[in-house]
Amino acid sequence: MNRDETLEQKPWVGPAVLHVDLDAFFAAVEQLDHPDWRGLPVIVGGDPQGRGVVSTASYEARRFGIHSAMSSARAAQLCPQAVWAPSRFERYHELSRMVMDIFRDESPLVQPVSVDEAFLDVTPGQHQAEHPVRIAQRIRRRVAEIGLTASVGIAGSKTVAKIASDHDKPDGLTIVWPGTEAAFLAPLPVRALSGVGPRTAAALVALGVTTLGELAALDEVTARALLGVHGEEMVRRANGVDERPVRAGDAVKSVSNERTFAVDVRMPGEIDGALSTLSAKVGQRLRRKGLAGRTVTVKLRFSDFSTRTVRRTLSCSTDDESVFAPIARELVREAWSPGVGLRLLGVGISGFEASSEQLDLLSGEEVAPSAPHRDLVRSIDAVRERFGADALRFGNQLPPTERTEG
Repeated sequence: MNRDETLEQKPWVGPAVLHVDLDAFFAAVEQLDHPDWRGLPVIVGGDPQGRGVVSTASYEARRFGIHSAMSSARAAQLCPQAVWAPSRFERYHELSRMVMDIFRDESPLVQPVSVDEAFLDVTPGQHQAEHPVRIAQRIRRRVAEIGLTASVGIAGSKTVAKIASDHDKPDGLTIVWPGTEAAFLAPLPVRALSGVGPRTAAALVALGVTTLGELAALDEVTARALLGVHGEEMVRRANGVDERPVRAGDAVKSVSNERTFAVDVRMPGEIDGALSTLSAKVGQRLRRKGLAGRTVTVKLRFSDFSTRTVRRTLSCSTDDESVFAPIARELVREAWSPGVGLRLLGVGISGFEASSEQLDLLSGEEVAPSAPHRDLVRSIDAVRERFGADALRFGNQLPPTERTEG
């Protein structure tokens, strides 16, 4: 893992996966476009005078304890001299496309994860004979020529490469040589493993499982008892074993979320609450992936296990649940009658396009989303990303029994 080791001394044998993560991407783009902001604490997020939330903070700002999902007001207290920038998503997507083009120059197998990170398969002999480390070094140089920095992890699997890219940020290169995966992972906290959220980590720590090495040592029975059906897989990944391939060309065709009810639901209030929650999760996932779609689909499974799917195509693409959730409600009303039991409800968006616009449902005209609304949506996303999907819910997402009349 010593970056000074020569490639001649360390030939690469077996699969090679890169995980490339652009450092503090949104803030880095703002510093790129505003050279006088370089070296200064820059915060991308909502208005610190209002109820905004930090979306991204530059590394200069992070030294003050600022992080994503923190309230903008608190961030302003910690760093009153910070430079504040509103989100400019079109510009971020423009730079993201430039970086993804670099990745595709280097490998035909590129799997974007979001606008600022991707996996690449650079296995020697599969697509080229060049050493994976040389490819990683060249990618970092080419990204630097754009004016950004990237942290790169190199390993034999996606799990280890992703953890490695976080190991030396910003602008780091971490190499986990074949055969050293378990030793590299062992001392790291369990939270370092993707899929181990705050609640799972807390439960593991409470039982004395604090590191990935301790997680890797669990037997199958204990793993299932602690982690459920995914326990064995988590133990394998904690050992550095992950056979998932890098999938290129797997363009996302739809983003959806569905819920199976423990007891059949029959009343409009229950349906509307479930629809609001499902739509919020779909909207969050769309924005995380940088996708916007035109087709709204609702899936219903009735008490007799019959299933019906209804859909509607909008005149423009959207990633905003405030736009597509009302359409989903209309679709449900077309396919379901109050009193009829529903076992399952799902909401999906498809028909993706490059950019997102918002439909004025009253006039039928396409209008650009207002900046305050987009900032609010992104702020909500940031809170949910950091603290969980249930950290912030609106009244219409609550079951009728949990609502209060105002």
